[in-house]
Amino acid sequence: MREVSSEKTTHPVLIFWIVAGWVGFLILPWYGIEDGFFRLDWLLDGYPLDSDYAPAAFLIGQGQKLWLAPLLVPLVAPLLVLTKRKTDPIFAKILITAGAFGFAWLIAQGFGIGIRGWSFGWLQALFGPLEDRQFGMGYGALLLASSYLFLFTQGIAARGAINGDVFVVSAVSGVIVIVSVFVFFPIAKMLLAAFITEDGSYSFVIFAAKFFDDRIWGLSCVFGSGRCGVAWNSLFLAVIVGLLTTILGLVFALVVTRSGFRFKPALRALTVLPIITPPFVIGLAIILLFGLSGSVTGYVADLFGIRPTRWVYGLPGLLIAQLLAFTPIAFLVLIGVVEGVSPSMEEAAQTLRANKWQVFRTVSLPLMRPGLANAFLLGFIESMADFGNPLVLGGNFDVLSTEIFFAIVGAQYDQGRAAVLAIVLLAFTLGAFYAQRSWLGNKSYTTVSGKGDAGVHPQMPRGLSIPVLTTAMIWAGFTIVIYAMILYGSMVELWGVNNTLTFKHYITAFSMRLEDGGIRWSGSAWDSFWTTIKIATVAAPLTAAVGLITAYLLTRQTFAGKNSFEFGTMLSFAIPGTVIGVSYILAFNVPPIELTGTGIILVVSFIFRNMPVGVRAGIASMSQLDKSLDESSLTLGANSWQTFRRVILPLLRPAILAALVYSFVRAMTAISAVIFLVSAEHNMATAYIIGRVENNDYGLAIAYSTTLIFVMLAAVGLLQLMVGKTRIGRRMDHKSGG
Repeated sequence: MREVSSEKTTHPVLIFWIVAGWVGFLILPWYGIEDGFFRLDWLLDGYPLDSDYAPAAFLIGQGQKLWLAPLLVPLVAPLLVLTKRKTDPIFAKILITAGAFGFAWLIAQGFGIGIRGWSFGWLQALFGPLEDRQFGMGYGALLLASSYLFLFTQGIAARGAINGDVFVVSAVSGVIVIVSVFVFFPIAKMLLAAFITEDGSYSFVIFAAKFFDDRIWGLSCVFGSGRCGVAWNSLFLAVIVGLLTTILGLVFALVVTRSGFRFKPALRALTVLPIITPPFVIGLAIILLFGLSGSVTGYVADLFGIRPTRWVYGLPGLLIAQLLAFTPIAFLVLIGVVEGVSPSMEEAAQTLRANKWQVFRTVSLPLMRPGLANAFLLGFIESMADFGNPLVLGGNFDVLSTEIFFAIVGAQYDQGRAAVLAIVLLAFTLGAFYAQRSWLGNKSYTTVSGKGDAGVHPQMPRGLSIPVLTTAMIWAGFTIVIYAMILYGSMVELWGVNNTLTFKHYITAFSMRLEDGGIRWSGSAWDSFWTTIKIATVAAPLTAAVGLITAYLLTRQTFAGKNSFEFGTMLSFAIPGTVIGVSYILAFNVPPIELTGTGIILVVSFIFRNMPVGVRAGIASMSQLDKSLDESSLTLGANSWQTFRRVILPLLRPAILAALVYSFVRAMTAISAVIFLVSAEHNMATAYIIGRVENNDYGLAIAYSTTLIFVMLAAVGLLQLMVGKTRIGRRMDHKSGG
């Protein structure tokens, strides 16, 4: 089948990308449109002759931007091979040459010429002053760049790379390019600041002095009476949070999948609640319970006659808040893995007279190792990158993320120190990444093959179910109390001062009235609310798609640089949102990619900040799918794209749900990066809420947060219905309802 297809002289995918390139060059505006491309106002405002909206071909025709003229050559060249066979050597040579030259020239001219002419002094010295200039690239340039990239990948595939699979080669190249542009490029610009001196030059000595600062690596808390450095504080907290969130996530996953607990849907919803809550709201509720004047603190002090303390500020309170916030991440990863363990393997162990505890300890738990490792890694990274909880509850317990924030926005404004702290954080994350890989090793965790599986998951052994159910109930009860405090705080006149019940905060934020023209959204929060919904709705499916395609490439394909490729996909997740926000401003505030102030920069930041969850969830689930499923599909004549879409994706519903839920709710509740990227036109809910908190309008802030919680609960339920659930076995467990 493959040999026959390789002899075809019709190339529909090639034709598509050639046409796309010509559309980008001849029809679409070359530069970005300040008022928004999709409003289409530019069509009536001088298009195509006005230089602000003109396509590249019209700019060249008018004698402007002549450095774009060479881009025409690699567009014409692929036309010469439309009648050639893929096996013809000239086919691959022309596509590779045209795609590589076009893409390289587009990048070179974009970075070489900016708003003020030449972007680098050596270019001006070499060619002399440039009287013309250019702004950020638009959709014409984006489409043409995509055309060049995929012309290049088709040429590479024709040469036999990755077995000549066009989909795999294109997917690998596409992910590498977008990760390079939206992860490596902005972070590299940020980290370069670690070596910059006051006069603008670069110095390794300056970097070393900042890196080995005692405030980062000090051990006074161990060998003296002072504080430990922020690096050790962050590492200790992240390890504890990673371990405990993994244990709690497994506890909830076992209760939902391996017990006869009656209220599983309610427990599922309860475990997801903290992930759909702005983190500082949980912090405020914890302070109300355990702060100096908190309800629980006051009750215990009166009961035992002891003096209240500020114990909640620092490591204890921070640990509680992060456990509440990040346990759902571990649960979302582990639920798919626990459901994915083949029931027939567990039944086979029981047939060999193993009891339930032996089955769980020797069969089920070892097969969950990929999920446990991924859950720990995500909990570790989340704790390292967390910003909101340390800001509210950190007290004297300094961590890397808040130190980076204060280095950037504080009175010191030391980008070099912020960059050094980010490097330390990356080093810890990279260490956790490789520790996880070492623990998993090269063992196989495949449990789902092409054979039918009619088994039913056994319930937990009694000796395990009692502590698991007890832990789940205690933690669920604590979560309910936290959210009761949040709901109560949104309906009182003035939290902690005047506890008269009122709905005025909701009315102020979300009032509306009917007018002749329809509904008037008169509440102060509506603009940010609709913007947040729109941004999150766009970002969520894109995040899931990029994450799961990346997971497929990592688990199912072998190619050069695979380990670096995997690390690159995790890099943005390891960087605090504060650094992401600042690095995006530094990278995308000037040509060739100008995104600052647009909704696109928010969507992009959410995609690449949250993509690793889709990657890790996909890897954990795909580790259990036998590769014979792919091989059978390919043997029957399907290509890799059809196999991925029709065979792999239907078996990845838990991973798809995890990626969609996480990316949607994180886009709704993100704080640190959003603060730097919002604009007057694109204001997000969390930025609005923080503004209310800064004005001491806590009631309105909590009312808005409570509304977001209910909106996201509805969205999570809708996503659950849309995605469905994976069913491995054919029999129903009537006792557990599963």
